[in-house]
Amino acid sequence: MKKFAIYTDSCSDLTKAEREKYDIQYMKMYLVTDGETSYADLDWTEEEVEAFYQKVREGARIKTAQIPWNEYEEAFEKEILAGNDVLSISCSAALSASVFASMKARDALLEKYPDAKIICIDSLTAARTLGLIAITAAQLRAEGKTIEEVAEWVEEHKLEANQEATPEKLTYMKAAGRVSAASAFFGGLLNIKPIIISDVKGRNFAVEKVKGRRASLVRIAERLAERYEDVPYQNVCITHAVAPDDAEILRQEIVARIPALEGKITVTWMGPIIGATCGPGIVSAFFYGKKVTEGADEE
Repeated sequence: MKKFAIYTDSCSDLTKAEREKYDIQYMKMYLVTDGETSYADLDWTEEEVEAFYQKVREGARIKTAQIPWNEYEEAFEKEILAGNDVLSISCSAALSASVFASMKARDALLEKYPDAKIICIDSLTAARTLGLIAITAAQLRAEGKTIEEVAEWVEEHKLEANQEATPEKLTYMKAAGRVSAASAFFGGLLNIKPIIISDVKGRNFAVEKVKGRRASLVRIAERLAERYEDVPYQNVCITHAVAPDDAEILRQEIVARIPALEGKITVTWMGPIIGATCGPGIVSAFFYGKKVTEGADEE
């Protein structure tokens, strides 16, 4: 069976240890801060994380930028020349155009290498759910599945990768154009915390509104317990943007409802792409569960 490489992007929030363990490559998106462009590197240190989110707290507007298609072309061509096919799993097309860049690179390379296989998938999600899907794809590859079999599994099951998130403040999402100014103002005034998921179209979707920070963390744990499925490749993860205490509260609330998860929940940083949009303080849980259906009728 021909080998194939698995690629994702900076939205996946995969640590270096995880990428090495599962042999997953990632394409680096870009950050633009005060006119200066840098990579959205997932291998940042604790000091770099703190500095990044401190800039956001102080009002820095950090914009994100997609991956140019020629960078995908260069990465994919190296795999082809090494005798590998490519499976690329990207951040939701509703949030980033990077998946279209990967497809443009695919089309250009297949003209040059017609016997190669390059499969590009819109994950319909972002953040750690994207990382979760990439890890599962790597596990299936390790079991001997072909590139077509893995791609088929991802397409069939990607909406079973659930995200449950709550931001500390809506002002950051307002600055990024994710919520209206009125919503951000009244959310802060009334201490309203939305529960945000990825919907069926890959968009951020406020599925519930809860009053109070701790109540929002408890509600995420409740929703996880309601939606959780004990399936192969289950991999529960909590990410946070410099909010370790709140992440620990969420972990404890989850374990209180599903004791079998004690010692099995990964807790890690929220990466720079999602962090730039949602701001410091966001806490999220990611897991396989019931298929997402929300947002199907939304424009």
